[in-house]
Formats: sequence, C-alpha cells, structure tokens
Amino acid sequence: MSSVLAVFPIIFLGAFTQSLTGFGIALVAMALLPPLLGLPIASPLVAGISLALEALMLVRYREALKINSIWRVLAASLIGAPLGVYFLSRINENIALFLLGLVISGYALYALTGFRLPELGHPIWAWAAGLVSGMLGGAYNTSGPPVVIYGNCRRWDAGEFKSNLSGFFLFNSIMVVTSHLWSGHYTADVTRILWFALPAMLLGFFAGQTLDRWISPEMFRKIVLVLLVALGMRLMLPGK
Repeated sequence: MSSVLAVFPIIFLGAFTQSLTGFGIALVAMALLPPLLGLPIASPLVAGISLALEALMLVRYREALKINSIWRVLAASLIGAPLGVYFLSRINENIALFLLGLVISGYALYALTGFRLPELGHPIWAWAAGLVSGMLGGAYNTSGPPVVIYGNCRRWDAGEFKSNLSGFFLFNSIMVVTSHLWSGHYTADVTRILWFALPAMLLGFFAGQTLDRWISPEMFRKIVLVLLVALGMRLMLPGK
C-alpha cells in the first residue's frame, strides 16, 4: 500500500517537470517507480499517464507544432515502439533496470554538460532518432532523450521544441499504450493505480503552467537532471 501511495508525489513531480520544461514525466517516473512497483507495472502505468499529459501539452502548445520537422521521427518510432514492448517482456528485470539506469543517467549527464553536437540536416538522423526513441519508449517509456538530442541538433527554438516534443510524445505514446494493451500488460493492478495517479498528473500539469512565470525553467531543469544522474546510477545497482 505504501508503494502505491508513493506513486502520487512521483507522478506529480514528473508532470510538473514536463509542464515547466517540455519533457520529464517519463524520465522522472521511470527513475523512481520501477524499484517500488516493478517494471511490468511501472512501464504500462507511465505510458498511460504520459499519453494523457502529452495530450494536454499538445493542446497548450499546438500553434508552434511543425509536422514537417518530426514526421520521419514519428514514422520510425512507430516501428520501434512494438519492438521495445516485445523486448521488455523477454529480458531479465535486473538487466532491464541496468539499461534503464544507463539511459537516464547518460542522458542527464549529456544535458548537464551542455555539450553541443553539430547540426544534423540529413534525413537519416531523423529516422535513426525515431527508431531508437520508439524502442526506448516501448520498453521503458524513455523515448525522450533521442528526440531531445535530435531537436537540439536541429536547432529548434523554445516554442517549436515544446510543441514538437509534445506532438511526438503524444503519437508515440498512443503506439506504446496500444502495444501494451495488445500484450496484455494493462492488468487490474495497473488500471487501479492508473486511476489513482491521474489526479496527480493533472495537479502537476496545472502547477507547472501556473508557476512557470516565477520559477526559472532552466534552473529547475538542472536540479532535476542532477537528481536523474543519481537515480539512474542507483537503478544500475539495484541490489545495493
């Protein structure tokens, strides 16, 4: 019961982070929930919550959405998502947690260093980012890092960044949730916790939208990234 109660503040923090910075619900939630609930519950749970939040985010930032910038990424991710869900159900959980921790901490370190990759103009990079993103989304709900890196390499501005990410995450989440449904991962336990977590997501979203004029998104982002480095490394050592 205590682990289920802990879902509320975790989902609130993740939704608040995404509402303020444009991404973060899956990274925060998947860094904290698997040790409490296990990957078989955490992964479809976060996928469902993410889908609802991303629909809200897209409505908020729809004016800046540029489908021409992300259609290749989307198409490739739709191939990768079912592969990721298939992979999740067939790998040892300790190995899966290690890989999840590696993705989370690796991306957080990349974002903290401010390392600037060269501008990527060739379409092959969109297909590659989308495929990897889809696989990570299907397995761990961590589709964000490859697309965030790709967006940085395409030099998207702040509005385009939030809007394109919201559009990508929404369509990718639809595919991920569909894959989980097809695989029978939405059990009674997952559905029960999902309904419990939805109010936390709504509170986090509206809190982020309300407080973004007083809180520096960049400073908050850095605080969250430092936390994600530690949490990701902790996932890599689940037995410690």
